[in-house]
Amino acid sequence: MKNTVPRLVKGDTVGLVALSSLVEPEKLGEALAFLDELDLRYKIGDTINAKHDYLAGSDEERLADFHAMVKDPEVKAIFCVKGGYGSARIAGKIDYDLLAENPKIFWGFSDLTYLHGAIHEFADLVTFHGPMLMAASKMDDISKKMFLQLFTPMEVQYTEMLSPLTAIAPGVARGQIVGGNLRRLVSTLGTKFEVRTESKILLIEDIAESIPRIDSMLQQLKQARKLEQLAGVIIGSFTQTGADEAALLTLMTEYFAELGVPVVAGFKIGHETTNIAIPLGVDAILDAQEKVLRILPGVH
Repeated sequence: MKNTVPRLVKGDTVGLVALSSLVEPEKLGEALAFLDELDLRYKIGDTINAKHDYLAGSDEERLADFHAMVKDPEVKAIFCVKGGYGSARIAGKIDYDLLAENPKIFWGFSDLTYLHGAIHEFADLVTFHGPMLMAASKMDDISKKMFLQLFTPMEVQYTEMLSPLTAIAPGVARGQIVGGNLRRLVSTLGTKFEVRTESKILLIEDIAESIPRIDSMLQQLKQARKLEQLAGVIIGSFTQTGADEAALLTLMTEYFAELGVPVVAGFKIGHETTNIAIPLGVDAILDAQEKVLRILPGVH
């Protein structure tokens, strides 16, 4: 299990950064209001106002902003405000030892999937897969409540009270949760940041990918032998596929039903109004019979 990170206390300062696509800073108001609600202070990173083509500043600027937040003793958590594309461009230059020496909450999803894996591998820290702060106005109440896991070490328990779940394959698994955005996971293959799936519970989600595209990405994971030694699979939200839910389930069944590990679909984790935040890198139990996912706390 990866090392948990220190919890937040009301009144703490958190850092806001954009490590991927450029931000429209005028839309940051709702994010700051939400942090006020959580009783957190904030430092706004240089990348929030930076612009370099389609990125939130040059690679050097984004890297420097991230390192500045890691080094700053006042900053207790780093929140990525937006995804898109770009975090992979700085993954190879991050000082992971610096992060290991200054462990703090790292929060984001989608494009940040690339950095979740990198931080697990090279800093040995738990990270948090949760909604971007720029989406604060679109988050429902339950998604907002999931930020409270940063203040108190609490086990996350996901049951059908949150959303209907479908067991694609039976069984009970225990293992670390890894993964996130399917497209970003596939883009790690063949790099030093290649996703490690052996004995892990794999989470996948995506947006605006058609069924043939999802098929192609799953096929690549399969041929890269990433599906052979899994402990289990959590299928999150696949939105804007251009197809109905049945087509997606058929595809997932084709890839995951015969692996001999529990596989459950229907988790509201991903690009949706309900985006349940979970820690990655901690131990979890996935029970396909009871349709429940229990995850150990990510903070201490």
